[in-house]
Amino acid sequence: MDQHRIGIDLGGTKIEIAVLAPDRSEALRHRVPTPPTYPEVLDAIAALVRGAESELHLTAPVGIGIPGAISPATGLVKNANSGVLDGQRFDRDISAKLGREVRVENDANCFALSEATDGAGAGQGLVFGAILGTGIGGGIVLGGKLHRGPHRIAAEWGHNPLPWPHADEIPGPPCRCGRWGCLERFACGPALAQQADGPGAHDSAGLVARAAAGDARVREVLARHTDRLARGLAVVVNMLDPDVIVLGGGLSNMDHLYTDLPPAIGKLVFSDVVHTPIVKNKHGDSSGVRGAAWLWPAG
Repeated sequence: MDQHRIGIDLGGTKIEIAVLAPDRSEALRHRVPTPPTYPEVLDAIAALVRGAESELHLTAPVGIGIPGAISPATGLVKNANSGVLDGQRFDRDISAKLGREVRVENDANCFALSEATDGAGAGQGLVFGAILGTGIGGGIVLGGKLHRGPHRIAAEWGHNPLPWPHADEIPGPPCRCGRWGCLERFACGPALAQQADGPGAHDSAGLVARAAAGDARVREVLARHTDRLARGLAVVVNMLDPDVIVLGGGLSNMDHLYTDLPPAIGKLVFSDVVHTPIVKNKHGDSSGVRGAAWLWPAG
C-alpha cells in the first residue's frame, strides 16, 4: 500500500467511516446515525470525510458500500433495501458533494473484497462471500478483483428459488423482490426467527443457546435452516467451484454452520469429492467499511 484510503459503510441505521493507513491498520473509525432524508445522507457522509481528513491532516480516496447497486442502464441506485437511496444518482451526487471521484459498490461486494484482500479468504483464487443477515447477499472476488457482472447482480444467490424444495416449501413465502420462494425468505435472520417463534419475530440471536439448553423444536428449526443454506450453497459450488466460502452477517456467528454445512453441501454437489472450506469472516463488522476502502487498490 502506498497511501491512506477512506471507506464508508452506508447502512439503514448507521453510517460508518474508517481510514486505512498504508500498513493496513485503522487510523480512524467513527459512526453516526443514518439521517432520514437523502440530502441529509449526502451531508452526513461529506461531514464524516472532511472531519476525518482534517483530523488526520490528509486527503485520501473514498469508497462507499451501499445496500444496493448502481444500475448500468440508468445510473440510478437499484435493489436498495433503503427507500432513501433507490432511484438516486448517488455516486454522482456524493462525488459532486466532495469534489472528487468516489467509488460506490454494493455492501456485500465490499464484504467479499475485504475478506479476499486481507481477511479469511486472503491468498485464495476465487472467494465467494456469503452474507447471512437481514437478507441473503454475496460477492465474488476472482484473482483479487471484484466480479460485478454487466448487470451488477453477480452473487445475488439469495434471489434464486430455494433449490430442491420439499412439498411443504412450495410455493414459498413472498419476497421483497416481487417473487415467491426465494432462498432469502427461507434462510435470512428474520425468517429463521419467525420459523422458531412465529409471525412477527425478528431476533434469531438466542436460538443457538436455546437449542443447546434442550429445546427440541428450536434444534429442528436450526437443522432445517442449515439444510436450506446447504442447498443454496451447493448450487454456488456447482456454478463457481470457489476456493473458499466466507460467511458474514449476523448468522455467521452460529458456530454449528462451520461443522454442519460442509458435509451437507458435499452430499448435493455434482462431484465425487467436495472440500470447499466454509469459514468465518476475519474482520466481522469491519469488513464492509474495509472493503469500501479497498475499492481503491494499491498502485
